[in-house]
Amino acid sequence: MASGFFALLDDIAVLMDDIAVMSKVAAKKTAGILGDDLAVNAEKASGFISSRELPVLWAITKGSFLNKVIILPVAFLLSAFLPMAVIIILVLGGLYLAYEGAEKIYEYFFPHEHAKHAISLEPLTEEQILAFEKEKIKSAIVTDFILSVEIIIIALGTVVGKPIPTQIIVVTIIAIIATVGVYGIVALIVRMDEAGLKLISMSTKERSFSKTIGNILVKALPKVIKSLSVIGTIALLLVAGGIFVHEIDFLHGILPQLPSIVTEFIIGLAIGLLVLGIVNLVKKIIGKK
Repeated sequence: MASGFFALLDDIAVLMDDIAVMSKVAAKKTAGILGDDLAVNAEKASGFISSRELPVLWAITKGSFLNKVIILPVAFLLSAFLPMAVIIILVLGGLYLAYEGAEKIYEYFFPHEHAKHAISLEPLTEEQILAFEKEKIKSAIVTDFILSVEIIIIALGTVVGKPIPTQIIVVTIIAIIATVGVYGIVALIVRMDEAGLKLISMSTKERSFSKTIGNILVKALPKVIKSLSVIGTIALLLVAGGIFVHEIDFLHGILPQLPSIVTEFIIGLAIGLLVLGIVNLVKKIIGKK
């Protein structure tokens, strides 16, 4: 009986070690897309008055957790009964990521005019402000749903073939870390300017340490969000390229003379531009009709 108990402990130890290893692999695979997730959510959670930033961010965070509660069971059922669907969704997600990354680069070099909206100088009513908040929260949660699907499927792709309990634990850990990590960092980012203003107000001297740090934080916020957008775009193409290289047999071992990260970026960008061209062509055809 004692030997059976110790054998059980040994099995649990092996399982936990396997989960830890697979969680590290899954975290590494999904880390790229988190840059874009971070940039998108930082933009979605900004633009509110100071007192409403954290409540709005908390509402988005709760929506993100609900998204994952919906997505995770579906992903596990597919993995258990239709594992090939996980690979197909993974590649389709890669196409979307590559398209999104290529579109951002194309828009940077060839910007097009956006529709101009009339700007009202009249102050908004409380009802209008609440309606604006609800609309932006809804938009952020929808965007989070798409990004959550990509994160979960990529994480699931790293443990396909493993026992279902291992898949459930590993992917659930990644989903929780992604949500808490991303929205925790977003909370810090959107409060940078507020923290900077408090540091500035703490000193009456023209040149003081607190005022210097405060000015840096206030000026850094837009630059941080912009840099996250750039990093996120590169990450999108790297993640997409990695999916294509590992899941499409034709692309195995392509460009062996280059480092893998360069190869994945080139393939991600090339396929992204191809998808972008097809999408734009379809839009033109539909527009003419």
